[in-house]
Amino acid sequence: MPRCLPAAFAAVTAIAISGAVPAQTLIENAPTPQPVVTISASASDSVVNDRMHAWLRAEADNADPVQAASDVNARMARALARAKAVPGVDASTAGYSSYQVTEQNRPARWRVSQTLALESADFGALSALVSKLQGTDGLLLSSLNFSVSPAARRTAEDALTRGAIKSWQQRAQSAAQGFGASGWRAGRIAIQTNDFARPQPMFRAGGAAASAAPVAVEAGTSEVTVTVSGEAILDTPRAPR
Repeated sequence: MPRCLPAAFAAVTAIAISGAVPAQTLIENAPTPQPVVTISASASDSVVNDRMHAWLRAEADNADPVQAASDVNARMARALARAKAVPGVDASTAGYSSYQVTEQNRPARWRVSQTLALESADFGALSALVSKLQGTDGLLLSSLNFSVSPAARRTAEDALTRGAIKSWQQRAQSAAQGFGASGWRAGRIAIQTNDFARPQPMFRAGGAAASAAPVAVEAGTSEVTVTVSGEAILDTPRAPR
């Protein structure tokens, strides 16, 4: 004769069985997840460089560190005054260094150096100034570079952003059609630009030219790129006909 189950166990079993039906129904009635496609599109253009950057340095070697520093300080003061007298040229100092140089069979000496940074939209005026600083003040040209001004870059980026967004939308539409979706909508979107840091001067040893030749310059162009990337959320696929 079968034994009767305890009343408490029978009640728990009944609750578990009765609770399984709504959970199963809930899973079966859950909406179908919408597919999400990640899409990227870019637009680029070559923009004429409209800013010129030059870095020059005053350098001195002397067994007496005070004398070496005095020589550099005096030449840099003259160069800075000359640069500030040129309209349209921005001048600043940076990169001051002082260290002892020891070489075999030579007495120890101190090398002191300071950098003069120049920037201008007037290439002719800045080129003439660089040649003057090299020939008259004995400064050494460390680096010369060109860039796009912030205003010109913003104008280019605004136009490229509109083009990149249009291209992104076309790709999203193509993806929706390819997956058989009835439509799409934008999800998270990111817009990025290729903002590069301004190049830093490269220090190279060398002697001051007594009469420097004029600096030849060619501004060239910089590539500006805007990239749009993000989610295209596809609508429910169309039912097959």
